[in-house]
Amino acid sequence: MKRLIFAALVAAAIPVSACTKDFDNSTVDEFDLSRYLGVWYEIARYDHSFERGMDNTMAQYILEDDGKVVVLNTGWKNGKYKVAEGKAKYPDPVGEPGALRVSFFLFFYSDYNVMMVDENYQISLVGSKSDNYLWILSRTPVPDPDLLQAILDEAQARGYDTSKLIWVDQGRNIDALESEK
Repeated sequence: MKRLIFAALVAAAIPVSACTKDFDNSTVDEFDLSRYLGVWYEIARYDHSFERGMDNTMAQYILEDDGKVVVLNTGWKNGKYKVAEGKAKYPDPVGEPGALRVSFFLFFYSDYNVMMVDENYQISLVGSKSDNYLWILSRTPVPDPDLLQAILDEAQARGYDTSKLIWVDQGRNIDALESEK
């Protein structure tokens, strides 16, 4: 029994950082929320339960008159159109300009770290405090290949496994844009 207790104490003394993979989820140094507002197409993501099986996914960020940001996530799952409405807050625009918090249920917020956005706000790399979440977002359903490669390179340089990305089918959204022309 003493050995079991000793082993438990030794295991508890090992720093958490020694047990986790190093990755960099730091946010951008400069971020303009007003330029980030609007529609973003989800190009790729890590698999997670709340979007599993969805395609043609998009996010829209809308600034209301009172300064609150509404988040509308949409997509298709099993032939049905789904909408999730949430809210975002911007806790420290000066100290952590790319760190937002997003909630889709009551007062439970998740991290939304803008880790990279190009100078024209056409493509974005988003993560959280955990390396289990990663998204590539674009203003168009088919991003510029050079911008996409820059985002993938950035994700890899930060320690993310880009082979785990699920590439989102944006066929419906491409068709809808074509029919508007």
